[in-house]
Amino acid sequence: MNNKIRIAVAACAAVLAAGAATAQNLSKGDQRILASLAQANVNEVAAGNIAVQKASAPEVKAFAQKMVDDHTKGLQEVQQVAQAKNVTLPTEPDAKHKKMADRLNALSGAEFDKNYVANAGVNDHKAAHKLVADAQQKAKDPDVKALAAKLQPTIDEHMKSVPQMAAGKADAPRTQQ
Repeated sequence: MNNKIRIAVAACAAVLAAGAATAQNLSKGDQRILASLAQANVNEVAAGNIAVQKASAPEVKAFAQKMVDDHTKGLQEVQQVAQAKNVTLPTEPDAKHKKMADRLNALSGAEFDKNYVANAGVNDHKAAHKLVADAQQKAKDPDVKALAAKLQPTIDEHMKSVPQMAAGKADAPRTQQ
């Protein structure tokens, strides 16, 4: 093998190794954190989209739209970090949330509103709150830690509005009838 071929082979190997190293530099735990953060946002957007269409109370509809907007933004932020770290993320709701969507789609009126707020509002936001808190503690990569810290205030805001929503005392504007 002549020197030019050896250099070309070595260069190709170095490029391939550099691409693989990017994903390998991020621990499996940090990869799972990114995937979990993405999954939480995907689930919220999907449930919110259903509620925007089906909610009967204007405040629940407004809350759902806020969830779609905020969690779409959160998902985009997770995707940016994941793309930089060469991590593949989930793109659709998980099995649990697909079942929840089926249940929600079978409901209407006040029963729909109550179930959406209890599940996507209360339960999912408690889980998301724990997820971002744990991510800030457990993540090794500074970008993953910073992402979790960036997502925290939005989750905190949602956590404050969810109990009001569940009690029917949302600050969202009400329409006159």
